[in-house]
Amino acid sequence: MTEPVLEVVGLSKHFPILGGVLRREVGLVGESGCGKSTLARVVVRLYEPSQGQVRLRGKDFLALEGAALKAERAQLQMIFQDPYGSLNPRMTIGKIIEEPLTLHQRGTAAERRAKVVTLLSRVGLRGDSIERFPHELSGGQRQRVGIARAIALEPAVVLCDEPVSALDVSIQSQVLNLLRDLQQELGLAYVFISHDLAVVKHIATRVAVMYLGRIVETADTDTLYARPAHPYTRALLGSVPVPDPALAKRGAVLHGDVPSPANPPSGCHFHPRCKYAQAICKETAPALIPLKRREGSQLAACHFADDILDSFEKEPSA
Repeated sequence: MTEPVLEVVGLSKHFPILGGVLRREVGLVGESGCGKSTLARVVVRLYEPSQGQVRLRGKDFLALEGAALKAERAQLQMIFQDPYGSLNPRMTIGKIIEEPLTLHQRGTAAERRAKVVTLLSRVGLRGDSIERFPHELSGGQRQRVGIARAIALEPAVVLCDEPVSALDVSIQSQVLNLLRDLQQELGLAYVFISHDLAVVKHIATRVAVMYLGRIVETADTDTLYARPAHPYTRALLGSVPVPDPALAKRGAVLHGDVPSPANPPSGCHFHPRCKYAQAICKETAPALIPLKRREGSQLAACHFADDILDSFEKEPSA
């Protein structure tokens, strides 16, 4: 079996809630929101994790320090959600893309300049963009700059944190197609973070669903969209608009708000909003384990996932 290029096990990050005049620590909370962006930042060590493991190409990424960390970081790059806030407004586009090459001492100044021109062309930007500043570009163009910067060091893995959510709908598909083309051309592995289920289905081969800081289901894309086992996944898929309003939606509509990460529910975090919840759900957090009576690699963190999936498969599709 081939070793995964990126492996994350038991990773978590807690942030102190500070209160009072002395700003003392009065509690610990998990990730903000559901934790998707926090997870990405912990993986690349923009935040140091509270616990867990990250292995990059078989190496313990969290154990690396100094020069060893800098060298390995070249293999793990990130594309950020905000295509303007993630670019230095005082630097030209050329300098922004060249910066990682300079930091990692790749080539001579002339060679780096030539590579910047090549990268601009590869992401669909004109060569004269090299002397322009971020504020002179559109949102889609700025995100292309962010993509060029991310692939400049020829990484093994790129974490894409909501890379199209800040763009106009007309531009989103262009950027997604660019990412897919680059993946095939350069042999990249993506960790693609998004709240848009249609975008995820378009670009991902495997999907993990997160709720309030926990992964609640994971499976290959076709399986997860065809037969979701966790009630939260079902609700997400049931909320996707369909072209024909006469078609019935499969999946329960979510009620209530997401609980506060500072005071999450006991047991399964989803149980206050779940119509299948029973006493055990309030007391014991379910483990993320393979489904019974099912082949493949679909995992769900739900005490009743198999029964729910059985009932789902018996429902009419339209």
